[in-house]
Order: sequence, then structure tokens, then C-alpha cells
Amino acid sequence: MVLMSQTVPWHPLLVGFWRLAIASVVLMVAARGRFTWQWAELKVYAGLGLCMALYQATYFWAVPLTGVAMTALVAICSSPFFIAGLAVIFLGERLSRRTWIALGLGSLGAALLVAQPQASSIWGIALALGAGLAYASYVVIAKAYLAKLDTLVVTAGSFTAAALWLAPCLAWLPSPANAWASWPFLVYLGIVPTGLAYIFYMLGLNHTPATTAGIIVLLEPLTAACLGIFWFKEPVALLGLAGALMLLSAIFLAQNEN
Repeated sequence: MVLMSQTVPWHPLLVGFWRLAIASVVLMVAARGRFTWQWAELKVYAGLGLCMALYQATYFWAVPLTGVAMTALVAICSSPFFIAGLAVIFLGERLSRRTWIALGLGSLGAALLVAQPQASSIWGIALALGAGLAYASYVVIAKAYLAKLDTLVVTAGSFTAAALWLAPCLAWLPSPANAWASWPFLVYLGIVPTGLAYIFYMLGLNHTPATTAGIIVLLEPLTAACLGIFWFKEPVALLGLAGALMLLSAIFLAQNEN
């Protein structure tokens, strides 16, 4: 994503659309012959797609209002708590004391890994919270139906629906000049860290409580921090190291709970 933005300045919402659209093409080809095209299933894909589209839209709308770091902090750290609450209500999952400790450690660790910015807009914070809720809704709905539907089909159907939900942005967000120069990055973004990553995530969700999966996703800022340190030679602060240890401790606690 960073390399692509350095090549051509795309609007983030367009990046969100194209990464989903490219991933959906690959996933639909991979899932060919597995769809039953029943109305009840199509409604599930449409609902999951709406959650994913709302996640993309609210996240990217929050960024110019409150900054990249604060948006990531609020969205990523709030989603495990949203997932935990929704999983208790709709999936009947029970949260032990160990799980609550893992949630707290993981969220605090993620907060320390992200910079400590000042929020500039209450609306930006609200949108970032909306992104966390939309992502949590996607996870919980997917968890509810993965036992009944094929994992690859659910992923392909939901991503295709999400791309369709976001398609209207093409009408009012023009592509940048020399957009062709960044298409290799877009294709990679759509296939590897989007399509393949979500297939693995959904496969794991088949065998993992939704709350635990939400805690493990907090590895995202840790992975980004490691890439920043080793690839882009960014300096690491002592608080960042403490955050990384908290995240790893949270995941250890969550995994040993199950």
C-alpha cells in the first residue's frame, strides 16, 4: 500500500474498491461450480458484503478527519471488543477471565504500537468506531454461517457483494493520471493480502471462536510495525516494544484458552 501510494496518489476508497474487485474475480474463479445460488445464501453474501463495504468506507472517511494512526488505533482496537459483545449475543460464546485479560492486553499493545496522535475530530473517531463495528459484524455473521456454507464460497460471495456495494464510488472519484503504473501493486494487493489472506482467516474462523479470532487479528499492527522496522528502516520506540510483547502475550492467552 505504501509503495503504491508513492507511485500514484490513489484515493483510498478507490483502493478499497479495486482490492475487493480484484480479489472477488480470483475468488469467484476458484469457487466456480460450488455456488448453489439459493436466495437465502445470496442474502448472506449481500449482508457480509455490506459489512465489508461499510468497513472500507467508514475507515477511509475517518482518515482525513482524524489521521491515519488514530483511525487505525480506534478501528483495530475496538473491533475485538465489538466481536466479543456480538459473539456473546448472537453466537452464545462465553468469555472467561483469561479472555478478558487477553482482550485488554491485546488492545493496549496495539495502542502502544500505533503512534500517539491527537484526535482532531469527534466525527472521525465515530467513523473509526463504525469501521470497527462493521468489521466485527462481518466476522460474527461469517462465523455463524461458515458451519453451513463452503468457506471459499462465502469469501468469494461476500467480496463480490462488497465490490458491488462500493462500485458507485467510481462515478464520483476519478482515477488518477498514470493509474496504469500502480496496477501491479493493485493486483498484488487484491490477490495476496486481501483474497488469500481472507481465505486463510475464514478457514481459521471455522475452528476458532470469533472472540479469539478478533484478538489474533490484532497482530496486524505488529506485522506493520515489523515491516516498518526491517523494510523501511523506521525507528522503534520502547513503548512499541512493550506493545509487541503485550500483543504476543494476549495471543498466547487466547490460544491457550481454547
